Amino acid sequence: MDHRLDEIDKRILYHLAADARNTAAPEIAEEMEVTPATIRNRISQLEADGILRGYLADIDYKAIDGYVAYEFRCTASIPDRDHLAQAALDISGVIAARELMAGSANLTITAIGTDTDDIGRIAAALSDIGLTIEDESVIEEQYHRPYDPFGPEDAPKGPSLTDFMGLAGEAAVVEFTVSQGAEIAGRTIEDAVADGLLADEMLVVGIEREGDVLTPKGETVIQAGDVVSLFSQTGLENDALTVFGTP
Repeated sequence: MDHRLDEIDKRILYHLAADARNTAAPEIAEEMEVTPATIRNRISQLEADGILRGYLADIDYKAIDGYVAYEFRCTASIPDRDHLAQAALDISGVIAARELMAGSANLTITAIGTDTDDIGRIAAALSDIGLTIEDESVIEEQYHRPYDPFGPEDAPKGPSLTDFMGLAGEAAVVEFTVSQGAEIAGRTIEDAVADGLLADEMLVVGIEREGDVLTPKGETVIQAGDVVSLFSQTGLENDALTVFGTP
């Protein structure tokens, strides 16, 4: 059945999604003007209703020497998809399975391997249980943020990431939507570089605005709502795009 959430429930989910480890019931209670006991009871109810399903650690496996994170995009028959997702989780090294509403590539599998041979073992095991691997790639980085509409009105909002592609070495191309109130909004690309908002190794390679594709130039003004493609020679840290979100 569908669950109807009130503002207290939404705010709890927002803060837990942002940082479950460092979120305390009294802090949410003060913000929502209720008692800490109310927050704790609501959390228990959200867990009982199956909405709050767990508290997962955000582990950067690629920071561990020799480990690599891989994503396999697989196709499973619709009747068997749930069963195959569960079977994939039983393979050593697989840490996540996601079912997608798609005809092909309707199941994504995330796996951690110690080397390419280990990834090959996982790929073979996925094939053995009946999955067809359509594509696979190394996961270079993952970005997370809580669902903005559940948060306070003045909550910082980052740029909406729509695509990421790792290139040779540490280079990467990222595509995102510039948020309302972003520090860089209203500035030309030339001014953004001069003011240090864009690092020298970053290059705006594309801008889509209201369906039109613009060729970025020094005098091009970046606007809120623009879909920006940004190339970085040295990769992107988690905070590299903060100037494209609200302060």
